Amino acid sequence: MSRIDETFEALRKRSEKALVVFVTGGDPPIEQLPAILQTLEAAGADIIEVGLPFSDPIADGPTIQASSQRALDRGVRTQDIFDAVKAADISVPIVYMGYTNTAMRHGFRDFAQRAAASGATGALLSDLTPDEATEWRDAAKLANLDTVFLVAPTSTDDRIKLACDAASGFVYCVSRTGVTGAANAVPQDVSRTIDRVKSITALPVCVGFGISTPEQVRMVCSVADGAVVGSHIVSLLDQYWNDGAGSNVLREEVEALKAATRS
Repeated sequence: MSRIDETFEALRKRSEKALVVFVTGGDPPIEQLPAILQTLEAAGADIIEVGLPFSDPIADGPTIQASSQRALDRGVRTQDIFDAVKAADISVPIVYMGYTNTAMRHGFRDFAQRAAASGATGALLSDLTPDEATEWRDAAKLANLDTVFLVAPTSTDDRIKLACDAASGFVYCVSRTGVTGAANAVPQDVSRTIDRVKSITALPVCVGFGISTPEQVRMVCSVADGAVVGSHIVSLLDQYWNDGAGSNVLREEVEALKAATRS
């Protein structure tokens, strides 16, 4: 049983759903990442996705794109992020979120081993489709990393089954078509997509894209196993973190989001 499996089992026993939060590795500056991760854990985040900056982040909206570019402009490397995550010494599961080119450049096996050595529990390569993921899945399994796949409202039942059968840890259900971002409200009919996924897999289903308020988290968690908050957290860090001086703003916001996952 992976740490992600253990997390969802513990949440079920407490009648809670998962709060999954996203941060970009290297924005704010990489030396701040351990303190950011520790703040997120202390505030109640159940799983933390750490974004690996990439020059062409096609699945991300303007907020995360800008964050990724700031990190790249600072010269942040993938290994820098691995080192910072390892230095954080936290217990919540870490899932690296990035793009296939980053992993391929290092070699899938080397990338997976180094990700695991940093303390990560899983990885999500946003542009990797399950039918082309055999090599990556083998490398991830060897490193004891869960592989998370995306499904979308436009996915056919066959594609959803393919993704679910290939996934471990949890399935990331995109709440709407398009890219990440906190500007748009979560569609009211997101439950239909979740029902389709849950009819196919017993894995936990977490919903992301466009979630930024406790009300949206509460709505999603009424039908899903967790909510993913990304762009909103990235924006808070950019506006308020300031070398940790604004850590209370981040902590209070995450505490409010987490409270919305409790029944």
